[in-house]
Amino acid sequence: MGTLNTPEYDRSSELKAFDDTKAGVQGLVDGGITKVPQIFHQQPEKLHKFPVSNDSQFSIPVIDLEGVNKDPITRKEVVDKVGNAPRKWGFFHVINHGIPVSVLEEMKDGVRRFYEQDDEVKKQYYTRDFTKSVVYNSNFDLYTSLAVN
Repeated sequence: MGTLNTPEYDRSSELKAFDDTKAGVQGLVDGGITKVPQIFHQQPEKLHKFPVSNDSQFSIPVIDLEGVNKDPITRKEVVDKVGNAPRKWGFFHVINHGIPVSVLEEMKDGVRRFYEQDDEVKKQYYTRDFTKSVVYNSNFDLYTSLAVN
């Protein structure tokens, strides 16, 4: 394969071939991949440049849902935090959400069980039709994103 900037690299064909497997990233892993395909490479000139800091003491934004349903001011503050944290950090940590740890663990186990199923079972759910109630695929914007994720 050529590099991202050479004519011999056919991104469209590589994307289509990946999508047509209907096996996602797990299919690449199961197939014994030894090198990350170029469709997953982010073009350096298109990467968002984050300021570099020598401060190793940073903290993930924590959003506390305590009282969110009781006080409209608290609710507005939480909504603002939920809107801002992903834009600035890309993620956040939620506390006092009321979901038991057992439910969270079962969710993770369920996801793991899904991905560990035979490819033929998962392929039944692989679609780009977002009107379906269950959708399994790689990123929703596979054919327009800068890199597959």
